Amino acid sequence: MKYRKLGRAGFEVSDIAHGLWGMSGWGGSDDRESLAALQMAVDLGCNFFDTAWAYGDGKSDGLLGKILSRNRGKRLYAASKIPPLNQKWPASPRDKYRDVFPSAHVFRHADLIRGKLGMESIDVLQFHVWDDSWTEEPEFRQTVEKLKKDGMIRSFGLSLNRWQPENGLRALRTGLVDVVQVIYNIFDQAPEDKLFPLCRELNIGIIARVPLDEGSLGGKMTLETSFPADDWRSRYFGPANLAKTLARVEKLKSVLPPSITLPQMALRFVLSNPTVSTTIIGMRKPDHVRQNIAVSDAGPLDVALLQELRNHRWDREPKRWSD
Repeated sequence: MKYRKLGRAGFEVSDIAHGLWGMSGWGGSDDRESLAALQMAVDLGCNFFDTAWAYGDGKSDGLLGKILSRNRGKRLYAASKIPPLNQKWPASPRDKYRDVFPSAHVFRHADLIRGKLGMESIDVLQFHVWDDSWTEEPEFRQTVEKLKKDGMIRSFGLSLNRWQPENGLRALRTGLVDVVQVIYNIFDQAPEDKLFPLCRELNIGIIARVPLDEGSLGGKMTLETSFPADDWRSRYFGPANLAKTLARVEKLKSVLPPSITLPQMALRFVLSNPTVSTTIIGMRKPDHVRQNIAVSDAGPLDVALLQELRNHRWDREPKRWSD
């Protein structure tokens, strides 16, 4: 396992991070299997785990808390997220900051998350949605500064809305944000335009999420693929998106070197960018943990292949089904 600095947060984190969203009650999730996968990740060197209160109303935070408790002799890093009070994903300029992240709501959930994790101070606490129109709200600054001053958190981050990597640039310039989480993969390369350069300038850590485009870059989906109604992917890979996505996946397969798999290429694409601190991937099963963590040691992709993959950039606009 390789490790990278999480920007000015200063943590040395595994470049493959374990995401817990799929452990919060998605179809097919099993707590015993989830805990076994988490423990295997720890045993194989993963030390960064990303969860959120919204993942089962604290369920995933609680699972991570059990793993932290079982591994007190190891330095493991926990990142979690405050849900929006108005329960709207994604945020929009029409939403008022006071209706989304009022201080009482933020402090209450920070306490709830600390309790589930069993931590006095959360390593990375993020707002689960963001809109840059809120940047100058005095309550935003007051809240983040108090979270840090009171020792409730070690660092603060923003999780940016899907396909809106530039809807956060103003907030990053405030000096309040230590870490930013953003979708970045072979299809979604837009963060390279403005977000990544600013993060390099300000030494802000980057958590890249959705490296496999919610599963399409795993290479196993077909036009007949369906998901249970309670699985978020049943909406994401509906009629408006599935066929278009699979057509692009097939084009990617045509440039896939024979020595690696499509998900390996997708993960290595993300890790080939030195600006990325770590990439989150959901790993509910121990077999997935073994396969994905092994990618850390494979190193960056060949320069010529990386250049070819630039041609597969897909700039998308948020849609109702993508929220």
